[in-house]
Amino acid sequence: MRIFVSALALLAAGATAASAEISNNSVKIGVLTDQSGVFSSLAGTGSVVAAEMAIADFGDRLGKIELVSADHQNKADIGTQIARRWYDVEGVDLIVDVPNSSVVLAVQELAREKDKLLIVSGAGTASLTNENCSPNGIHWTWDTYAVAVSTGKAMVAQGGDKWFFLTADYAFGHTMQADVTTVVEGAGASVVGTAIAPLNTADFSTYLLQAPSAGANVIALANGGTDTINSLKQAQEFGLTMQAKLAGLAIFLTDVHSMGLDSAQGLYLTTGFYWDRTDESRAWSQRFFEKHGAMPTMSQAGVYSAVTHYLNAIAETGTDAAGPVIAQMKATPVNDFFTENGVIREDGRMVHDMYLAQVKTPAESTGAWDYYNILATVPGDEAFRPLADSACPLVK
Repeated sequence: MRIFVSALALLAAGATAASAEISNNSVKIGVLTDQSGVFSSLAGTGSVVAAEMAIADFGDRLGKIELVSADHQNKADIGTQIARRWYDVEGVDLIVDVPNSSVVLAVQELAREKDKLLIVSGAGTASLTNENCSPNGIHWTWDTYAVAVSTGKAMVAQGGDKWFFLTADYAFGHTMQADVTTVVEGAGASVVGTAIAPLNTADFSTYLLQAPSAGANVIALANGGTDTINSLKQAQEFGLTMQAKLAGLAIFLTDVHSMGLDSAQGLYLTTGFYWDRTDESRAWSQRFFEKHGAMPTMSQAGVYSAVTHYLNAIAETGTDAAGPVIAQMKATPVNDFFTENGVIREDGRMVHDMYLAQVKTPAESTGAWDYYNILATVPGDEAFRPLADSACPLVK
């Protein structure tokens, strides 16, 4: 009996010590996302729902867990102001999601300055774990390099040897074009033209119609969100898909849903998650659908996975301080419905399998959200930039 009491006392003391390491007696998470612009359907309120699900599923092991969210409006200054207020005034420990590369690069620098944690799910620029890497940043779901390797190689293998880029005029678009260019030229193809379009362009006709005169047999859409949807629809309207294959370099499930299979069929893409891949992914995605009214994108699924891994790390370390939590996250493999045996490297990249997919024809689909044929699994160590090629100063 004495041993039993002593054990209980030790457990109680340990729990008290652990809770004392939680700042303000609360773990606070901020979902910084696009709730009204071009990335709102692929992230937005769906990312907030995913974070809420992760917190609810984690339970009360840490006591109080708070969630806040905000719209960065795709403006770096607004995103940085929100992040600074969260970190400095509101006691936010983790910021997650942050679609839009210009916003996330600014927020990552702030997280480094404040020694807080940032986990990126929505944004794609590979510079987050390359030249702009940070000890306080983790890139979870996808990046431009992984998409370039998978989609670029597949298109070249199918005869796509003359590439034309429609590129969004911000960090993501330019990084995407550079990464894909390296891959396709390395595979023996060439880039025959580029058109640079501002974010939120409504009419892409003057950009897209440059592709036929350049002799392109692949039109690569280095843009995202509604820009991708609009440019793809207009390419269909102009009959460009009869002259060239379309490569979607940042296609999300909600983009295909918005376009419809008549417009999107045959499109090649790379994704970090597909809801209908395994029994586990189907079960979680159905729960998400019941709360959000749409199946999850890879960004939204990534938010759940990242928040869960983060909370588990706090439970293991007994603190929400960034340094110990990040170390624990990097030391622990990621195994959940999102991925199997994911690993967070020293550059902050969470390495996991990616999936090459092709959008189904209307005849192939069995109903709403049944949109992808998974053509191949690309192992994580092949999909993401090798550390040997990294410009990240954290890589030894």
